[in-house]
Amino acid sequence: MSAPPGKPRSRAKVRRRRVLLVLVLLLVLVLAWPVGLLIWANGQIQHVTALSDASPTPGTTYLLAGSDSREGSHLTDSTEGQRADTIMLLTAPESGTPSLISLPRDTFVEIPGYGPNKLNAAYSFGGPELLVQTVEQLTGITVDHFVEIGMGGVADLVDAVGGVELCLDYDVDDADSHLEWEAGCHPADGETALAFARMRHADPLGDIGRNQRQQQVIKAISAKVATPSLLVRPGDQVALIDAGLGAVLVSDETGIIDLGRMALTFRSVMQDGVHGSPPISDLDYRPGGVGSTVLLDSERGPAFWQAVSDGIVTEADLQEY
Repeated sequence: MSAPPGKPRSRAKVRRRRVLLVLVLLLVLVLAWPVGLLIWANGQIQHVTALSDASPTPGTTYLLAGSDSREGSHLTDSTEGQRADTIMLLTAPESGTPSLISLPRDTFVEIPGYGPNKLNAAYSFGGPELLVQTVEQLTGITVDHFVEIGMGGVADLVDAVGGVELCLDYDVDDADSHLEWEAGCHPADGETALAFARMRHADPLGDIGRNQRQQQVIKAISAKVATPSLLVRPGDQVALIDAGLGAVLVSDETGIIDLGRMALTFRSVMQDGVHGSPPISDLDYRPGGVGSTVLLDSERGPAFWQAVSDGIVTEADLQEY
């Protein structure tokens, strides 16, 4: 007996409805996943009081502090307490060129309420709030967002992106950072990248060389994060966010959207922006009482920081080595 007329057409209609339902569900998932990811990520952020009540300056500026705290990391050594070993000013001007300026931790500054000392002493004396105030007083630029990452977070982040390639043109066997390196470019896991970023005593430029290597690590991580294939790997997205936020403290007013904009600014700086150190007049300035410090160029400084804020800073404005 033949099938009743119209039955094949009915089955085809059912199949079309099922296909449409699947497409709708996929569309909902595609749209809902980023929203859900943002909500989840925002809930993972740890906050700290850091910002001052200084009047805003044009653009958006992030003060980035790399802390040597071992809290929450798998790293163990004899270091106790917490210091700001890395201090960078990331600026997205209203127009013009974004920049990432590394401030040597031994920069000789006037710390509000404490007098002259090394820059990282501000963090030791008064935490993020005093560090922000000191940097604002030094540069004349108001900090909009403060971001601190522990050293364990750097290692975890590098591992989360599957490692990075780093380059150094001389051999290193440094007992302090535990970096062993043969001149050239090599793949590095989190532990090696962290030692690469921390090494100072075996570098002929000391803190300045370390700043350059830290920026190299940032550039390498940014390149891996920007890989288009990451967009279709939800599991890797979660692992990356978890690693990135696990050891991060941000100012009370800073959320996941702000961190996303910061990441975009990082990428823009590494592609087309300016990154380096401010003008320096003496790498071994000894004012007495605080040991060897880095003295910034007081004559070029004001114009330099104004150029950073205005987005007109160039490679020629940076310190040359």
